Amino acid sequence: MKKTVLLTFFSAMALFGSAQDTIIPLWPKGLMPNYIASDERETQERANGMLKLRKVQEPTIEVYLPAKGNATGEGLLIFPGGGYGILAYDWEGTDIAKFLNGKGIAGIVVKYRLPSDRSQKEKHHVPLIDAQRALRSVRSMAGEFNLDADKIGIIGFSAGGHLAATLGTQFNENVYAPIDAIDTESARPDFMALCYPVIAFGETVTHKGSQNNLLGKDAAADLIKRFSAEKQVTTETPPTFLVHALDDVAVPVANSLLFLEALEAKGCSATLHVYPKGGHGFSLARDDRHLRGWTERMVEWISSLE
Repeated sequence: MKKTVLLTFFSAMALFGSAQDTIIPLWPKGLMPNYIASDERETQERANGMLKLRKVQEPTIEVYLPAKGNATGEGLLIFPGGGYGILAYDWEGTDIAKFLNGKGIAGIVVKYRLPSDRSQKEKHHVPLIDAQRALRSVRSMAGEFNLDADKIGIIGFSAGGHLAATLGTQFNENVYAPIDAIDTESARPDFMALCYPVIAFGETVTHKGSQNNLLGKDAAADLIKRFSAEKQVTTETPPTFLVHALDDVAVPVANSLLFLEALEAKGCSATLHVYPKGGHGFSLARDDRHLRGWTERMVEWISSLE
C-alpha cells in the first residue's frame, strides 16, 4: 500500500529504513522559491491509460527502493515528460521506478512544478529550481536510502529529458537562495540518461510546445540560448546515455544528435542508441521486441561506469 507522508525532510528521515514507496515534499512549508499565492490547484486525469498531472503546486519526490539485499547502491531521479504542460506521471515516472527496482536501482520520481504565470515568479527557472533541490535532497539522504552518494543519476523523458539535460549542464547555476543544510549538497548528477529528449530551442527541430510553455512565446534570444541544452555543455557535464527513435516526428532525433555532438566537443563520455522505429513517448516499450531492449542497454551502461 502506498504511504503518503507530508513531512519535512528532517522529521521524515526516521521512515527511510523501511520505506518502499514514500512521498516527501521538496520544500519546507512556506519556503518554496518563486511561489505566488493563487487559486491554481493541481489536477489529475487518467486518459488513454496514463495518469496526467497538471498545475503542480507542491513538488515532491516519490521514493521507490529495491530490497536491501538486491540494491546496487545506485539511484536515479526520474523526470516525467509532457511538454512542460503535464507530467506523464506513471508512464514516464512510477513505471520507470518500478522497473529500476527490479534491477536493484532506487527510482525517485520527481513531481516538479510546471511553468505558470499565475503561481510563479520567473517561471522559466522553476523546473530547474525543483530539479536542483531534488538532487540535493536525495544526496543528503543517501545513507537513509541505502545509496552511494557518488552513484546518483537522473533520467528524463521528452520535456523531462530537457529538464534533466538542463540540470546536467546548469547544476551550478544559482537559481534560488539556499534555505537549509540540504542546499549545501552538490546538485551535479553523477550520470544521466535522456530518452527522446527535447534539447534545442530556437531551431527547426525544436519542440515548440515545450519552448513556449517554459519560456513564453516571445522569449528573448539570450533566454532561448540559455535553455538550449546543447549550448550549455561543459567539461563538467556528467556521462550521458541517449536513446531516440529515428521516426520521432514530435521531437526529432536531431535533438539527441546535437547534444551528442556537444558532449563530444567537450570531451564528455556519451552513448547514443538510435532505433529505426518507435515514434515519440515509447517509455519502456514493452510491446516492441526490439525497442524494449533500450532499458537493458541503459542498465548495462550504468553498471559499466566507474
